[in-house]
Amino acid sequence: MLRPKIPTNPMPTGIVTPPAVIEPTTVVQHPVAPATAPVAPARSTVQLTPGAMVALVGGGTAVVLVVGAVLVSMLLAVAITAASLAICALAIRSLITADTKRH
Repeated sequence: MLRPKIPTNPMPTGIVTPPAVIEPTTVVQHPVAPATAPVAPARSTVQLTPGAMVALVGGGTAVVLVVGAVLVSMLLAVAITAASLAICALAIRSLITADTKRH
């Protein structure tokens, strides 16, 4: 009664079509034109003026300060949330223990 029954695959019923026959085709290669030598693009050199260098350093410093301020504020938000949850847990625990001692 509790033995599993293994299903058997019945033979197909109806019209069974034989598999299609695939005939090989020939590959025709066309003559290849001679390859031309690739031309390297002209690379322009970037020259930083002292003003551009100061602007670059100032921009990098500003980005680092902004990202640091955002990360510190997120850390502070998590710390404040954790402290408030701990205080709430202590208050609830003291209310529960005071209620059980009263009865």
